[in-house]
Amino acid sequence: MSHAGEPVQFDIVGIGNAIVDVLSPAEEAFINAHGLVKGSMTLIDEVVADAMYAQMGPAVEVSGGSCANTIAAAAALGSRVAYIGKVADDQLGEIFRHDLSSAGVHFDTPPSTDGPSTARCLVLVTPDAQRTMATYLGACVELGPEDIDIELVAAASFVYLEGYLWDQPRAKQALRDAMTTAHRAGRKVAMTLSDPFCVARHRAEFRELVAGPIDILFANQLEAESLMEVTEVWDVVERLQGQCELVIVTRGDQGSLVVTPDAVYEVGPVHVPEVIDSTGAGDLFAAGFLYGLAQGWDLVPCARAGAAAAAEVISHFGARPERDLGELVRIAIGEEI
Repeated sequence: MSHAGEPVQFDIVGIGNAIVDVLSPAEEAFINAHGLVKGSMTLIDEVVADAMYAQMGPAVEVSGGSCANTIAAAAALGSRVAYIGKVADDQLGEIFRHDLSSAGVHFDTPPSTDGPSTARCLVLVTPDAQRTMATYLGACVELGPEDIDIELVAAASFVYLEGYLWDQPRAKQALRDAMTTAHRAGRKVAMTLSDPFCVARHRAEFRELVAGPIDILFANQLEAESLMEVTEVWDVVERLQGQCELVIVTRGDQGSLVVTPDAVYEVGPVHVPEVIDSTGAGDLFAAGFLYGLAQGWDLVPCARAGAAAAAEVISHFGARPERDLGELVRIAIGEEI
């Protein structure tokens, strides 16, 4: 059993769906033909995934998943990071493991040796840079309490949880166990709401989490409005303020709102000449923000770091950084730290 006061070995440990992203440009007609909701994520089975993949245009395959994107970007910034997620003992599983490990992420969750194959997310990027996702969860559904390394969770300053995992009952219990372990060790629990439709599926439970074990909440404006069932961001702020230690609402080209029980900070975006692909913007924002928190920065520089990381990833195709995030963050925060 872990207790408060034990040494910190990692800045962040993330728990999420281990997915290989398959990114491809697409027209809206393709999205409509397959009954997908533009700009959102739809769960599909393996048969549909195989059929859709066969009809897609040229694609780029890279290890992904929302939380894994955050953890890989935090590693690129220099954070000490670890990841917990389930892959199968197959080729895609090996690709995922190699990609994360080569990025400097500690990842040793045992793979599944039978059952579903490694998860994949078909990411369709329309000309307006919006991404529409069709996800086959595969081995992700196998994540359970037995996969939570409690010593690893207790050794990290922050445990970062992916809201998408709440769709699976055993994964939900795994997240609850991780929250309990983190708090017992005196650590902070952060969570991303992941998607407005995910929020709609679990609104009541998510509200309980925000008012209970969640210390730091990440959400984009649509997710936050869905959570509180309002249509104005300032109504969101009014209803969420004080429910947990920190709420961060990202607002695209309007920047972000950082909400504490006592104050609200409006932080502007980092300018991007052209948005190529919005995939991973929220994931990278969380990486920059948590990196700053782990460094002991004030909240506004943390948000500027998040904005710089998000700006980098939306300036090209794919959800992993291609430029030196550390340098971009240093430029964005200037003399503020």
